[in-house]
Amino acid sequence: MSPTKKTTRAPLKKASRKSVKKVSRTTTSTSGNGESAIAPERTEAKLEILGSPQLTTWMAEMGVSLAFTTYQTGKLFLVGLQPNGKLSVFERTFNRCMGLTAVGNTLYMSSLYQLWRFENVLDAGKDVDGYDRLYVPINGHTTGDLDIHDVAVDGTGRVVFVNTLFGCIATIDDTSSFVPLWKPRFLSKLAPEDRCHLNGLAIENGRPRYVTTVAQTDMANGWRDKRRDGGCIIDVENDEIVAKGLSMPHSPRLHNGKLWVLNSGTGEFGSVDPVTGKFEGLTFCPGYLRGMDFVDKFAVVGLSKPRDNLTFRDLALDDALEARNAEAQCGLQVIDLNTGDVLHWLRLEGIVKELYDIVVLPGVRRPMAIGFKTDEVRRMVTIGSPGML
Repeated sequence: MSPTKKTTRAPLKKASRKSVKKVSRTTTSTSGNGESAIAPERTEAKLEILGSPQLTTWMAEMGVSLAFTTYQTGKLFLVGLQPNGKLSVFERTFNRCMGLTAVGNTLYMSSLYQLWRFENVLDAGKDVDGYDRLYVPINGHTTGDLDIHDVAVDGTGRVVFVNTLFGCIATIDDTSSFVPLWKPRFLSKLAPEDRCHLNGLAIENGRPRYVTTVAQTDMANGWRDKRRDGGCIIDVENDEIVAKGLSMPHSPRLHNGKLWVLNSGTGEFGSVDPVTGKFEGLTFCPGYLRGMDFVDKFAVVGLSKPRDNLTFRDLALDDALEARNAEAQCGLQVIDLNTGDVLHWLRLEGIVKELYDIVVLPGVRRPMAIGFKTDEVRRMVTIGSPGML
């Protein structure tokens, strides 16, 4: 934001806190670090958030906050630290929010039929009600229900995303729902049939480089019969399959010279050698994996509880959980990339059972966002630098 931009807010602090206390039944707690502060919108459902004993210490040492989307409950969560060092949890509602990416002061997020751009409207060193980032939904592009999964920004600043319904990488323009940029060559045409369940996108040197898909099928919903071992990673530059035999892979990411991926159907976090195509699992996580980001030598991954339907049945994940006498979890895990150890975690119990995407927010201590469920968006006004007629 330009230093000359002015942000004004009517008395939001008292109004929002009063309404939360009256109507919210949401509860949170953390283990080891004491209570967390949650800023919910109007909700009748119960949510409990548990954090590992040293999670807040790790966040403070790394100088990061976390943001994640919850898919079926339609929540954007922003997790940071209160002034006393305890966990701060802020949430806002966006229908079926999924793909999420952060670039500087900007967040992009997909929802049921829109692609949102949020901007932080606070100047550096400023805060509001103790929050050092205030993300405001500045622009929403109506895409229709494309089942947008991963979202990214390329080297030119253009937003690109995985259009899962049509099985392509796409962007937006001023007049269309979407503009197709690339599709796998095994798809005979663009069709709104979710033929292969293209879902994940990795950026390299400012360009889309790798995507994940559940299968190489070319018929409507054909991927559903290939969930156990039909997954693959495709090199977008040459349209070649670089890894196959995966189980519902998601969230390919490049970090420290490695191609990391979540082998969701097996519960494994690991890496793929694009030359040999070999997947090397590093850590088993007790949940259906989606969403991944990195900071330094750590990965932050998202876990979901599998839905009780055909999409998630008969996966190797079930056998792996049973072998460990474990139940599937919903939450985040922080993994040491050198050892594969899970060092810290955040667990969600109650109404939230699925996550989709995660981003690490470097240099952010306590973020918040404006939503649409209350009248706070009516009273959030920013003034740009004076212009010329």
